[in-house]
Amino acid sequence: MRIKLDANKELDWKVEKIAVIGPGIVGMPMAALLANAQIKIGVSEPARVVVVQRNSANSGWKVDAINQGKSVIGGIEPGLNAIVENMVAAGILSASHDYAALADADVVLICVQTDKKGFEPDYGPMFGALDSLAKALQNKPAHKVPLLIFESTLAPSSMTTVMREHFARYGLIEGEDILLGNSPNRVMPGRLVERVTQSDKLVAGLHPEVPRMIKALYQHIVTEGALHPTNSMTAEVVKTLENAYRDVRIAYSSEIVRYCDENDIDFYALREQVNQRLAQADSASSDPNAVPSGGILIPMVGVGGHCLPKDGILLWWRLIENGADTANSLILKSRLINDASPAETIRLAERQFGDISGKKIAVLGTAYRFNSEDTRNSPSIALALQLLDKGCEVRLHDPYVKPDDQNLLHFGVSQYFTNELGQAVADADYIFFGTAHRDYLDGQAILGHARNLSGIVDACNLYPRETAEAWGLAYTGIGKGKKAPEQTFVDFVYEGFQAMEKGLANEVKMIIDFLNNRYAGAGFNQVQFEEVQRLAASCNTGCLIVDHGAVGKLPLFDDFYSVLAECAANHQSALV
Repeated sequence: MRIKLDANKELDWKVEKIAVIGPGIVGMPMAALLANAQIKIGVSEPARVVVVQRNSANSGWKVDAINQGKSVIGGIEPGLNAIVENMVAAGILSASHDYAALADADVVLICVQTDKKGFEPDYGPMFGALDSLAKALQNKPAHKVPLLIFESTLAPSSMTTVMREHFARYGLIEGEDILLGNSPNRVMPGRLVERVTQSDKLVAGLHPEVPRMIKALYQHIVTEGALHPTNSMTAEVVKTLENAYRDVRIAYSSEIVRYCDENDIDFYALREQVNQRLAQADSASSDPNAVPSGGILIPMVGVGGHCLPKDGILLWWRLIENGADTANSLILKSRLINDASPAETIRLAERQFGDISGKKIAVLGTAYRFNSEDTRNSPSIALALQLLDKGCEVRLHDPYVKPDDQNLLHFGVSQYFTNELGQAVADADYIFFGTAHRDYLDGQAILGHARNLSGIVDACNLYPRETAEAWGLAYTGIGKGKKAPEQTFVDFVYEGFQAMEKGLANEVKMIIDFLNNRYAGAGFNQVQFEEVQRLAASCNTGCLIVDHGAVGKLPLFDDFYSVLAECAANHQSALV
């Protein structure tokens, strides 16, 4: 084979063409930045970058848009539009519906969305793309051994089993006809270019030299972050763990904020004190457009996006498949806690306003994340559906979401949606702020459009309490209590967090041991707990995994305790 996999020698590798399958929030910035870097590996001319998108009803339009020099990502994405425009004009970046364009690629990035179906991964859309890719590669030039890089999130063991076996069915043998690697993305809507260029990134493969090859390519675009070589299953564990642990931390924060709201305690004052003790302070308590990275996170109307609601389940997949006891899993219990957040937001509102059944409600912010158009698993949509079940007249608003957004259509709420702010709030009895878009920061201007408003609910930490109360309306907000937290309560929350994080570490250790025993084999592909700790800590939104070990006694405050801390204390170190 032409590519020499030898750590002691220079790579005998030419990269003339890079293909990217799927121009979504991962594929579009990766394609644009790979083109912009004008990469020359083993050749004198910059590698051409071609984006491949199937001609589907929902996404087929993206090919023409890209070829016209337009990014296909909505919302506010600094720098991305200009890069796409310039690279298309330079003839380096293009797009196609034809998978045959992949046949002569030296590198193929697979950026197709993965999901879950029940308690297992749903690779349906992925397999559709991989079938087309494999058929194209059956016609590849004989001298080429393309490097296939999965940017998509995969359940641990997928690379060594599912993906390797999929290509083998087409006669494409890993290590001979193709090379398989993975480099799970760490992008975030609203900051795509920033995240690709500045974040640390894992580069992994089934063969020890594949991470080296990916690093040689990606060092041209990850200019301010570090590239961390590892094996494929370690990368799969770390990626799913990062999002699973964030989901757990939000769930713990949600448990605490619900107690605070029932007892009129200022959650944000509590959060600041606990995070200071954890040495994990951030600016998110006072800045609604900051990304929380502390230990105690910001509980809102719910947990949305594509990753957090599914990745913990992907991490647990193989154990569930083998009949493991899940009763005391912090990761899986957190899903139940966070899924209850829209209903808890309605309860919060009704403690302040009384029964809101039949009222006219404006839900401002339909995307799950500020300043983006992404509605995947949007908690605002879940909130709207529950308000509709109460007989409320609901108006959903968002400045960035398109009226024909597929999630609005899927959940049957498109008829309640508008891009016109005045139309959304004009007759509203109550406004629920669900997403902290920068367009909503001037609350006084929004209220100027409302004729019959009685009260507002801040469910996304958009305003300081004193600002909202100055508007002279009935007001409530998640975590916006008036009482300073007692020191004994601060101590309790801190101790509960320590129990939770120790229990999480024990759960991760148990998962790693199971995966190693069943899927890793010997040598390179083994997953080491300490390496997972190190790599997870490189995540720029905070993923500090403590050492595993004894949890200790369940912390109590009067009769209140954290369900997650209880799970940790009940188990100590083993879940199966």
